[in-house]
Amino acid sequence: MAGIRLPPEESELSQQQQQQQQQSRAAGDLVSDDERSVAADSWSIKSDYGSTLDDDQRHADAAEALSSANFRASSDYSSDKEELDAEGVSSLLGLQSYWDSAYADELANFREHGHAGEVWFGANVMDVVASWTKSLCIDISQGHIPNHVDDNKSEPEPVGDNNKYLSHWSVLDIGTGNGLLLQELAKLGFSDLTGVDYSEGAIDLAQNLANRDGFSNIKFLVDDVLDTKLERQFQLVMDKGTLDAIGLHPDGPLKRIMYWNSVSKLVAPGGLLVITSCNNTKDELVQEVLNLNQRIDLHQEPDSSKDQEESRDIPFQYFNHVRTYPTFMFGGSEGSRVATVAFIQN
Repeated sequence: MAGIRLPPEESELSQQQQQQQQQSRAAGDLVSDDERSVAADSWSIKSDYGSTLDDDQRHADAAEALSSANFRASSDYSSDKEELDAEGVSSLLGLQSYWDSAYADELANFREHGHAGEVWFGANVMDVVASWTKSLCIDISQGHIPNHVDDNKSEPEPVGDNNKYLSHWSVLDIGTGNGLLLQELAKLGFSDLTGVDYSEGAIDLAQNLANRDGFSNIKFLVDDVLDTKLERQFQLVMDKGTLDAIGLHPDGPLKRIMYWNSVSKLVAPGGLLVITSCNNTKDELVQEVLNLNQRIDLHQEPDSSKDQEESRDIPFQYFNHVRTYPTFMFGGSEGSRVATVAFIQN
């Protein structure tokens, strides 16, 4: 005989509803924890053959998480997981110890499996930066300097073998990492190439990759841009993510001032500084250079003469920026996930 199930009492309904609400809140906490750890996980997940995620996607996820800093405070979570908040992740990525550990893993992967490691911002951005920079250097070599930089530019030379101009450009890549950007520049015709990084593991990896891939002419040195020991200047200085990492240091604002003071001495007169960033917009980078120029101007001796006025040592001026990155609208403003800006040394 089949039993008959009576409708539950009101007290039973109340208990069931409370249990469902508790389960729902617990599930919500788990989702929040997963979202909270996306930045750290996107940098640390590895397999025997390198990253478990596509390099482009890993960097897109990490850049989005770090640049938006869209994390809730730890008090908003009931989970007992101890996850880094946005400030903690930011500080971690600004420390040399983090990068020493990261490149130790990359070097081990290379030696065991031949994996080249991370391509910061992804291979597509690296290709755009390299080809766009090549065009800038050729334009300058041929006298195609925009009016806002040099109103008295010389007549442009006829277009011929453009690569002949590139051999005269000395190139420095600061925070070179695995050195793949320099390999791309070498493929495009640059030959005087130097990469520096404060992580010895990064330089070891970059040198091994260059030797394997047939670019043994590229020079790699252990050097900290904030306390550089380099005694020469370069016509082209590249920065792809280094200023971002410096800004994530706990003393980021001070470190950024040190960065600009150092870089201004590394770029030769008339040379270019090309910065690629996911944490700064084009306008923010331009404003930072304006602030640098103002600081230098304030420390110079005042002089009313016109000659002294014109000869003031203002290091950088905005030159150009990449306009081909995908853009999106947010809050009525248009922007992109990555900015690449070139400044010319006066």
